[in-house]
Amino acid sequence: MYTNNLIDAYKEHMNFIQYKQVAHELGISVQMLTEIRKGRAFLKENLALMIAEKIGEEKEAVLIGLAADKAKTPQEQALWANIAKKFNGLGYTGISMAYLGFAVAKDSISEPMNSMSQCVLSILC
Repeated sequence: MYTNNLIDAYKEHMNFIQYKQVAHELGISVQMLTEIRKGRAFLKENLALMIAEKIGEEKEAVLIGLAADKAKTPQEQALWANIAKKFNGLGYTGISMAYLGFAVAKDSISEPMNSMSQCVLSILC
């Protein structure tokens, strides 16, 4: 998930050792950070943009990554993958690759190489 990569980049950038340091710095509880990292809750856009500014990430890329993480249906996921692909020409390859990895891993758990994986792969390749 893109959000986990963003949080990990922030943790590394700030030279934090524990995620509770990240939670404290972001002003959220450790439990909330755990829920976000497990995909049961989502990082608020304002916090994501603050992280982007601190680590030097493109703010547009961060918002696209958050939206992709929130996508629930295969159609939504494919559309966000397509949007991320369009930004590849602008230097946003990390979004597509992170999302591709997430989509393929998610699908391979339930059904190896099902239609969602094939769709994402055809869009990104």
